[in-house]
Amino acid sequence: MADIDDRGPMVGPLGRLGRFAYRRRGRVLLLWLAGLAAALALSAAFAGEFTADYSAPGSDSKKAQQVLEQRFPSQSNAVVTVVVRADAGVRDAGVRREVTELLDELTSVPHVAGVNDPYATPGTVSADGRTLLANLRLDVVNATDMPVEDSTRLIDVAEKGSTAGMRVALGGQAILLAEGGSIGSEAIGLAVAALILLLTFGSVVAAGLPLLVAVAGLVVSGALTGVVIRFVDAPEWSTSLAAMLGIGIGIDYVLLMVTRFREWRAAGLDPEAATVATLDTAGRSVVVAGVTVVVSLLGLFAMGLSYMRGAALVAIVGVLIVLAASVTLFPALLGCLGRHVDRLRLPGRRRTAVVSADGHVKPSRAWLRWSGLVQRHRYVAGAVGLAAMLALAVPFLNVQFGFPDAGNNQAETTTRQSYDLISDGFGIGANGPVRLAVQLPDGDDSVLTRLSAAVTDTPGVASVSPPLLNQAGDTAVLTLTPATGPQDRATQDLVHRLRDTTVPAAVDGTDARVLVGGTAATSIDSTADLAGRIPYLITGVVLLSMLLLLVAFRSIAVAVKAAVMNLLSVAASYGVVALVLQGGWAGQLIGIDTPTPLPPFVTVLMFAVLFGLSMDYEVFLLSRVRESWIRTGDNARAVTEGLAGTGRVITAAAAIMIAVFVAFVPSPDVVLKLIGVGMATAILLDATVVRLLLVPAAMHMLGRFNWWIPRRLDRGLPQLHVEGHPEHHAKAPSGPAPVHV
Repeated sequence: MADIDDRGPMVGPLGRLGRFAYRRRGRVLLLWLAGLAAALALSAAFAGEFTADYSAPGSDSKKAQQVLEQRFPSQSNAVVTVVVRADAGVRDAGVRREVTELLDELTSVPHVAGVNDPYATPGTVSADGRTLLANLRLDVVNATDMPVEDSTRLIDVAEKGSTAGMRVALGGQAILLAEGGSIGSEAIGLAVAALILLLTFGSVVAAGLPLLVAVAGLVVSGALTGVVIRFVDAPEWSTSLAAMLGIGIGIDYVLLMVTRFREWRAAGLDPEAATVATLDTAGRSVVVAGVTVVVSLLGLFAMGLSYMRGAALVAIVGVLIVLAASVTLFPALLGCLGRHVDRLRLPGRRRTAVVSADGHVKPSRAWLRWSGLVQRHRYVAGAVGLAAMLALAVPFLNVQFGFPDAGNNQAETTTRQSYDLISDGFGIGANGPVRLAVQLPDGDDSVLTRLSAAVTDTPGVASVSPPLLNQAGDTAVLTLTPATGPQDRATQDLVHRLRDTTVPAAVDGTDARVLVGGTAATSIDSTADLAGRIPYLITGVVLLSMLLLLVAFRSIAVAVKAAVMNLLSVAASYGVVALVLQGGWAGQLIGIDTPTPLPPFVTVLMFAVLFGLSMDYEVFLLSRVRESWIRTGDNARAVTEGLAGTGRVITAAAAIMIAVFVAFVPSPDVVLKLIGVGMATAILLDATVVRLLLVPAAMHMLGRFNWWIPRRLDRGLPQLHVEGHPEHHAKAPSGPAPVHV
């Protein structure tokens, strides 16, 4: 419900909230400071640890992992692989002494429980005698529980142990996490965003408002992340994802509202009235856009994966905090700085937009010409835009799903050097061994001889280690080395062959139960599991988003068109990601120099996030188009004015979002790198091909049908008025503003 303000215009809940925050700005600022202090205190007292299990629930590989954890703890804890390459041979007396000293120093590092004797363990010295393997047993099950500082100490010891005649490298997930480090992506994104805002507004004060709100939201949500992960499992990259979204949408939302605030000021409203009008118009678009992002992220809960739920929850908290800052902290800041929003202007920068008395930007000649061109050639424009999007999506048809390993790391990392040394000394398959967890209910281990022989004779197996029994004698583990690499399709075929043929035949007639696990098996199971869940995610997110747009814009065509456009953007971004993963010229631009598989969960994550973000720009554009349509009843004019009213702000918002995402591309973490590339690509396409070609062409083709909705459905839907009621805030040419009851 709206009410009559004591100053005249009718305002809705957001307008009243904006007025309260403006008038009580001191209290609101203190409340935000108190909230930050409380979040920091809660995080310090209750912060949890990041953890993630990427295996598929209920899969063969997951069960194998669980069996080893329960019955064979020595085979389930995380390990760090030590690889030594000596020109004189690892059995040389001098080299052996150096290796022993090295291993002694490595085992003195905290959380290292012990190390096997590589000179007494079968299969740990290469056939040419120049490469040696040793496994450091950690006292943690998950590598994510290993403190980064201790993993870094291991790396330092290994680097010190490398000499002219002996190379030492370390492998394992714990080392990989330690090498990931931080490149300050958030700071880079904020710096670039600040420059874009300054160029857009030409004023330091106007440019600073979006940054202040985004940083405030980022700090508070970042502090609360520690509390969230105490109750849910979440991977470490979830904080970077939340930071991407928080910075991007925080700046974008406030950018939209600062632009509208300046328009209302130019239309003659005083700072308080302009603040109320801004929240009552642009604020509604911001809330609908934010809810759309949250709805998309909620779709990740349908995947039924703990790490996906955790990542989604961390991101949702970040979005909600930023959304709250946009509608409370921002109007409070306007109360302090609203009168000076155009102060500290850049030299030579002047406002060029012409604003009418009702707060509308009059279309520029450039936008008028462009819209007229698209209107006249709407079918050609639509065909060109569609062809471009489909062409970009083509590479995704040949994408290889799987999990990147150390062989995809940059050449200077110790994990990549370890991978290469193992490949040279023991064969590439040694980097992704397959592990058979054998349960022996009766304690009869005679089946192990038959199983070991059958596995050895299986095509694609390079070698099989002797079976290891646990103390209870009811569980054994066999480790086999494939002849091909972990990402090779032949290795996947081997896993299927073992499960479907070799193992069943070897244990037939016995009570033994064999579970096939390991890197390749986990990748196969996770990919198959996610493939079966993706339809639920896509269906749920698309339908909920369409319903939200239907309620917001009272149009079936608008809702369907938005869903189709967003699906095209996601597909095209998938294609670009697949292209860089090929490791050719495109991949080398971002630091991927080898063919790299696409983690299946990345596609799921990208879909949920990108669909929500794409809807943001759709909401921003269509809210202004609908606003003009309601005022004029002229579809062509509405499209033109909508483009003109949002063209500059959406372009700047997209540039900022792209900058934030691109800042994560240099990350050594392949997941963050791919998310950065995919999201930046999707936003770029949204701001160019979709917004400049496809959307206006489609809306010109549909004409008045854009706004058709069955009367019965229209009456049954709630009224959001996402475009607001700008006429309620328009400054009359003379006399007081009109009062609407």
